[in-house]
Amino acid sequence: MTLAYVGLGANLGPREVTLLRAVDLLAETAGVRVLAVSQLRETDPVGVVDQPTFLNGAAEIETSLRARELLGRLLEVEQELGRVRGVRFGPRTIDLDLLVYGDREIDEPGLHVPHPRLRERRFALEPLAELDPQLEIPGLGNVSAALAALD
Repeated sequence: MTLAYVGLGANLGPREVTLLRAVDLLAETAGVRVLAVSQLRETDPVGVVDQPTFLNGAAEIETSLRARELLGRLLEVEQELGRVRGVRFGPRTIDLDLLVYGDREIDEPGLHVPHPRLRERRFALEPLAELDPQLEIPGLGNVSAALAALD
């Protein structure tokens, strides 16, 4: 079993309902056990700033799925919950990101773990630090130190 962290985000529709449904769908997935979910927090958009604010959080899971299988499941959940891919960094009903997958660093086409922009994203680091302030992120170090470095 691998301990992994999934970023949760939404800025269209009933955001909280959608994010909690995504967590439920993950929990119903064979080979995935949801251990904890952070608080959901309002955050400003990054990139395309002319859009509604986001609701962001993270889920801590234990999984027997390989990283690519888990990513595939995250994409299926997004699609099931109405995600339409349009403008990069634009508005979305749901966004699920594989932030951390055990102690692995993965750099393959379509799969980059830890998430490549994690070190610059307060909206992702804060929920991770809430779930585990001592979390060691491969290639990045301690989550609390990474968060402090943004200040």
